[in-house]
Formats: sequence, C-alpha cells, structure tokens
Amino acid sequence: MHMKKAMLVVIVGLLSAPACAQAHISLHPNTIPAGAFATLEVRVPGEQEGAYVTKVDTQFPPGFVGVDYENVPGWSTHVIETKLAKPITEDGETIDTEVSQIVWTWTGPLGKVENGQFINFPLSLAIPADAAGKALEFRTVQSYSNGQVVHWIDPSLTAEHPAPRINVTTKGGVVQEVAGDEAGPEAGATGTGAPAAATATSSGQSSGGASKGLGIAALVVGILGLLSGVLALVAVRRSRAAP
Repeated sequence: MHMKKAMLVVIVGLLSAPACAQAHISLHPNTIPAGAFATLEVRVPGEQEGAYVTKVDTQFPPGFVGVDYENVPGWSTHVIETKLAKPITEDGETIDTEVSQIVWTWTGPLGKVENGQFINFPLSLAIPADAAGKALEFRTVQSYSNGQVVHWIDPSLTAEHPAPRINVTTKGGVVQEVAGDEAGPEAGATGTGAPAAATATSSGQSSGGASKGLGIAALVVGILGLLSGVLALVAVRRSRAAP
C-alpha cells in the first residue's frame, strides 16, 4: 500500500511539472539567404506576472540599410541610423547610413502585451549580401511596466536570455523557418546552404508545440507502464505470501 501511494505522488509530481520552458524573444523566419528581401518578425512574449511590456529596443548587426517597419497599433516606432564609414551605391542611389537600432514603445491602449501573450513587430529588409554562413544577432532589451528590464543579449542558445538571431545561408536559397529551433543557430555558426537537419514549414510556424505535446504523451505512457509493472510486482509478492 505504501508503495502504491509513493508511486502516485511521483506521477502527480511529474504531470504537474511545467510542460515547456520560458519563451524567448525570437526572429521569424530564422533562416534567410544572403541578399534576399524578406519580412522578418520580431516576436516578443510577455513574461512578467501582473505587468506588461512597455518597450522593446533592438540593436541591428552591421549591413542593414533601408529597413521598413509595419505600423503596429498601440506602438510607436523609432528608427535610429548611423553614418557609414564608406557610402555605398545601390540602383544609382548613394546610401551613407545604415539602421543600427529600432525602438518600439507602447503608447496604448491597443497592443498591450501581458503575461502569457506575445506580439510581432514585422520588418521589411534586405539581408546583407556578405553575411552568408553567419548567424546574425539582434540583441534586444525588453522593458516592463513594473520596472523589470530583461537583456536578451547572450551569444549562447543555452543561456537564460539568448540574443535573437537568424541564420544566413548562401545567396539564391530559400527563406525557411527551421522547426524546433526557435532562437536560431549559435552565434558564429557557419553553413553554406540550408541546414542538413532543417525542416522548413510553409506557414512559417515552428513545430515546437507539437514536439512538446508528443514528449508529454510519451512521458505519460512511460509512467503508466512503470505503474503497471510495480502493481504486477506487488501482486506477485502477495500471491507468494498467501498460505
């Protein structure tokens, strides 16, 4: 009887554990060819109990010029540019600045991002032609109404607050959302084509949720199997002890 109670406690504890890790600020799609024009979404979750997101400050890696942004209701957008050390010419036009930073600030009442919610900030841009084989970081600082500030700037994907990033493949490839790799590849990762293990999703959605669901189902099946084995062992011992 004591063994049965112990097993039930273990099962309840496992099933009540968090089903998924904390969400990250991430970029979608996360795999784009060098020189390609694409719509890149900065996905920002709210993760403070009783508070909402007030500001998102994203720093751009070098090489991004002419970035357009979508007018997101409830948010103001401020684009910060810096002078290029050497002007470039594109389609007969001389360009002497690049985008170094974009700051989104909540002005309300629409677009409020509270705990358990998220918002997308779409950007239309061209990936630098010389970035093939690189993982580009977009370091971001996220501010909340309760005064908390989260710095998404760590170069490691296994860190608590990894920097949002995209993987840049060779020119002429396809835009992809690499399933199960929300935050993108490690900074400094190389690759001259689509990642060998990449599974592109035509809708641009990650299969992370489906993977977590399958993992939970497998856990439940395993626990039930373990419980059945224990109960069978108890029954055998009782039959042997019977006169």
